[in-house]
Formats: sequence, C-alpha cells, structure tokens
Amino acid sequence: MPGLYLGAILLSAAGIALLDRRWSLAGWRSPVRTGVAVAVGTGFFLAWDAAGIAAGVFVKGESPLLLGIDLAPHLPLEEPLFLAFLCYLALVTWGATLRGIERRTTDASAPAGSDRA
Repeated sequence: MPGLYLGAILLSAAGIALLDRRWSLAGWRSPVRTGVAVAVGTGFFLAWDAAGIAAGVFVKGESPLLLGIDLAPHLPLEEPLFLAFLCYLALVTWGATLRGIERRTTDASAPAGSDRA
C-alpha cells in the first residue's frame, strides 16, 4: 500500500503537534526557534544520510509502503519528512522533560502541608 509510511509519519507529527499545542512545549512556545532547530537538525541528518549513502552504508530497500519517489539515489521522499519529525519530537520531548523537572523543583520547594490543587 504505497504512501502508508508517509501517512504514519504525518499522523504521528499531527499527534505530537497537538501535544505541543496543549502544553506549549516547543513550537507553540517559540515557533521561530523551533523551526530553526528542526531545519538545522534535519539538514544535519540529511548530510549524515548523504555521507552514509556515498560510503555505501545506507541503501534503500524495496518496500510497498513507500511512495516510490526518490529525491536522490537511496533517498526516498519520506526520509527528510521522517528526519524533521524526529527533530520535532526531540524538541517536544525536551520541553516536556524541562516542564517535569520544573514542576518537581517547585513541588519540592513548596512549604509542607500546602496544597497545589
């Protein structure tokens, strides 16, 4: 079923974007900084892929889940989108981790017997 992998990436990215929107973890907190970080990270990993492809380490296998559109030899259309998703996911995860640490620090410094309801 061509396009299933791309659909899974886009659906997953939409889910992460909803979590980001709900708790303002990355993109909704700082859209420009998040966009730059995703672009730089994606560029880095694409360069990594290019080096791996040139060295013969990375090769594209055949899969009925891919659209079949290659941007370069052994570089399917889905790869940059997956890498952008991966970078965005890392930023949202980092934002959630910082939020959790901040909450634990705040809870630990609250006076004994106080409620944070």
